[in-house]
Amino acid sequence: MTQDSFADLPGGQRICYREDGPADGVPLVLIAGLGLDLTSWPQRMIDGFTERGFRVLRFDNRDAGCSGRIKAPNPGKLSQLLARPLPGAYDLGDMAADTVGLLDHLDVGSAHLVGMSMGGMIAQTVAARHPERVTTLTSIFSTTGDRKVGQPARSTLLRMAKGPARTVEQSVRRHLSLMGHLGSAAYPLDKDVETAWATSLWERAGGMRARSGIARQIGAIQASGDRTAEVRRITCPTLVVHGDTDRMVHRSGGRATADAVRGARFVEIPGMGHHIAPDLVDRLVELTTDLAALDATGESR
Repeated sequence: MTQDSFADLPGGQRICYREDGPADGVPLVLIAGLGLDLTSWPQRMIDGFTERGFRVLRFDNRDAGCSGRIKAPNPGKLSQLLARPLPGAYDLGDMAADTVGLLDHLDVGSAHLVGMSMGGMIAQTVAARHPERVTTLTSIFSTTGDRKVGQPARSTLLRMAKGPARTVEQSVRRHLSLMGHLGSAAYPLDKDVETAWATSLWERAGGMRARSGIARQIGAIQASGDRTAEVRRITCPTLVVHGDTDRMVHRSGGRATADAVRGARFVEIPGMGHHIAPDLVDRLVELTTDLAALDATGESR
């Protein structure tokens, strides 16, 4: 198993990361979503990229997994509901700076970026603000921050409003319930894999302290507001993937992202929810590597 490594960034953040694949391979960075960690990427997906010669870099975002926690107040439920981030809250730009800082730490000039959900928002921000660092962008079930699109279903919001889990057993049960809600019958989850992952996440994130990190990450999304104008500045080859049954980020968010990026390819997968299920992995690897085979003009190398 690949071991955790740590990077102390100039901004003061301590970021946990892992590397897989050949050291001289083409860099490909995986950016996880809200409350997730670097182990949230299916191993089969990582293997699919490394078998194609990529050097895969994945990391825990700030306030997640084994990366450093931010010493700042946690936004309460009312602040989250009203989308009013606390003064001094960090935003997606700060999380994008963490990504670039990790690339600097590893002496990586540019990389293919693949982000899911909030990770897609972070990847979009890196591509817009640091175009020289991004070879291609793959944004999976993500959105632009425009509140008219990409909104979660009310049933999803009600599930997420529950109080924090207090034991690993309770946390695992809630995860399985949420994934059953966010996944789909067309692409079923592997309950054994999800149980093992949720157990590991509880341990890596320090148990109950993970809840405060998730609240601050939600604050970062809200503090960033509507990023459509910034997303329009993205110039690298871009792929946007979304499912038509996504209850966490409505597919309108994916469509808005693709519409904002000139020349972006939008792929809507029927039956896909807000989860990278086992039967979707090969398709996502193929779509991403096909994009990586394109140069800036959109022609095959």
